[in-house]
Amino acid sequence: MCQPQPLPALLLLLCCPWASASESGLCWVSGGSFWALSSALRGQIVGGHEARPHSHPYMAYLKIVGEGACGGFLVAPDWVMSAAHCMGNITVILGAHNIHEPEKTQQVRGVLKYHEHPEYNPNTMENDIMLLQLTSKATLSEYIQTIPLPKTGSDLPTGTKCVIAGWGLIDEDKATNKLFETKVSIYSRRKCVLFYPHLDSGMVCAGSFHQLKDSSQGDSGGPLVCNKVAQGIVSFGYNSPPGVYTRISNYLPWIKRVMKK
Repeated sequence: MCQPQPLPALLLLLCCPWASASESGLCWVSGGSFWALSSALRGQIVGGHEARPHSHPYMAYLKIVGEGACGGFLVAPDWVMSAAHCMGNITVILGAHNIHEPEKTQQVRGVLKYHEHPEYNPNTMENDIMLLQLTSKATLSEYIQTIPLPKTGSDLPTGTKCVIAGWGLIDEDKATNKLFETKVSIYSRRKCVLFYPHLDSGMVCAGSFHQLKDSSQGDSGGPLVCNKVAQGIVSFGYNSPPGVYTRISNYLPWIKRVMKK
């Protein structure tokens, strides 16, 4: 069984292989309680490369009091999307490349209201999506921009090339404060179910078909970007491909209702 200590999402398999995983394919600790949310599911870019500064102007760094950090992305001047398991006391930093430097491009916002999906299930990671309404609108610039969401019913063909980005560890023991990125491809649902039997219509898989290092996930809550559109949200995964992402197109009616309020 896994020990209740923080681990990157991509290292979960080292302590929670399929042989000892729960029926949902996720990790449980002694006593039957689920563990892997606020700490273990915040994965990192392992084996990626440093992104060109501000080449992902939609990225948001979510600093969570007492819990570390998550990724997110700007979908409107006053709205950031992330994963529901990133819930906490969040401060949002936009326009950053090196998160530990006081860059002039950065804008800091508080969260006015948290909108976690009402059917989010931390045990199965179903509906792992959250919208954050910022205390004030971001000032858009070449360093801070929104990213489009998919159209209703849009599909992701197997093999579609995508990119993920995030801050954090770039190896098991190597940290970086700069934004890293890596490329992944969409897996077929038939193949992904072999890794994750509990996969549902609100999830999509992506990873590298060839190199393990390219299958690593970015910070949880960050976007899976395919053809310049945010198609997924980094949700969970093991240290072998593929990773699982919340499929944004499945939640467009809910997203529109929340943002209209």
